[in-house]
Amino acid sequence: MPHLTGLLGANKLIASTSPFEGPRASLVALDAGLGVTGLPQSATGQSVLLTGINIPGEIGYHYGPKPNQAVAAYLQNGTLFSQIEANGRKTALLNAYPPRYFEAIHNGRRLYSAVPLAVTNAGLKLKTAADLRSGSALSADFTAQGWHEHLNLPEIPILTPHQAGNQLGNLAAKHDFSFFEYWLSDYAGHQQDMAQAINLLQAFDQVLGGLLEIWDDSSGLVLITSDHGNLEDLSTRRHTHNPVPALTIGSSTLRRRFNARLSSLVDISPAILELFYSPG
Repeated sequence: MPHLTGLLGANKLIASTSPFEGPRASLVALDAGLGVTGLPQSATGQSVLLTGINIPGEIGYHYGPKPNQAVAAYLQNGTLFSQIEANGRKTALLNAYPPRYFEAIHNGRRLYSAVPLAVTNAGLKLKTAADLRSGSALSADFTAQGWHEHLNLPEIPILTPHQAGNQLGNLAAKHDFSFFEYWLSDYAGHQQDMAQAINLLQAFDQVLGGLLEIWDDSSGLVLITSDHGNLEDLSTRRHTHNPVPALTIGSSTLRRRFNARLSSLVDISPAILELFYSPG
């Protein structure tokens, strides 16, 4: 992964590399367990990232993959999407969803995961196949190859990972806050599929290279983080107790401000909001 290791001064994205401060990127390790017994789970972890509230601590357990009623209550308002929009800024979830996803939601055969639930609760529309065709969204696999192979939608343009990284940066530049949810790595971890994991990481690094190529460090901050550990330990199908990375890319000034008080998933949302409310 040359682009990632290049950001980290030839180091790998492992626990012993953190904390790291480089010319363009910083790395901090975050606690995903939040003092709650059991393995971190997707619904609560994602909801913590979106709200800055220790939801597992308040309800007494980690929960996932989709929000139950107790978790969903925290996503009604007060998320990054709703708060930033209320402040007069423009937000977006950059993932495109295929037609059968919306059909399953409408028919009750599928529930929203935490991120799209927060987006729709904020009054925003999820992006569709039309957005993907027009270049105003990205597929979950970045390239849209899966839309051809698994969804039988050949009219969707296929991108190289590098092109997808360029597009990710261009789309992000059109919004004050943008979010991209990458969940294929979680699937590979649960399947304990080393070959798939390697392919995903190599493709992700090419996407990162495309993003780095066009990103203006002085205009904004890129954050790469996770709701829980998984892919880093393929000896288990389950999530892990490991800390998760907060890898930030941008100007040293922005990175110092953002990373100043980071220690757990709870700190991410307040750090993001602080950049909007105290831009100096």
